[in-house]
Amino acid sequence: MDPEMMKQIGRKMSILMGISMSLGMSLTGTLSSGHFTVPGFLISFLVSTVVSLIIGFLIPIAKISREACQKRKLPEGSLKARLFESLLSDLIYTPIMTVIMVAIAYFSATRQGAELSYVRMLIPSFFLCFAVGYILIFVLQPFFLKMLIKKVAGQAGRPGNPR
Repeated sequence: MDPEMMKQIGRKMSILMGISMSLGMSLTGTLSSGHFTVPGFLISFLVSTVVSLIIGFLIPIAKISREACQKRKLPEGSLKARLFESLLSDLIYTPIMTVIMVAIAYFSATRQGAELSYVRMLIPSFFLCFAVGYILIFVLQPFFLKMLIKKVAGQAGRPGNPR
């Protein structure tokens, strides 16, 4: 696959994973708070989507994962490699997203008079979101990658599209 196709797949992968992670994390956070509201969920989803897209476009997660797997001699596509790649992606996305999303929830709640501890909100949320994020990444990353490879490779083979 040529470098331009790889870049195109990488950009689309960042968008799909960013939106998916945001949806999963926002839903997890608002449901686990015990105070689910549609506006709260939508704000959480919007903010986390922006954050996750920024992460996805600034940090070369695929390159980091590939190089880390090569250093550990994990065969590409193997279960061990997928488990490790999912862990690396989760370690990159989840802490940043969780800290920001809990901060938003904390400031929103304290503005309305709630007396809360940020750390007491953050710690359980972090562990829950880390588990949810890991599962989402492990399941969705290969699915999206397969879909995008098929789509991009199919477009490259169409008349009028240079290969």
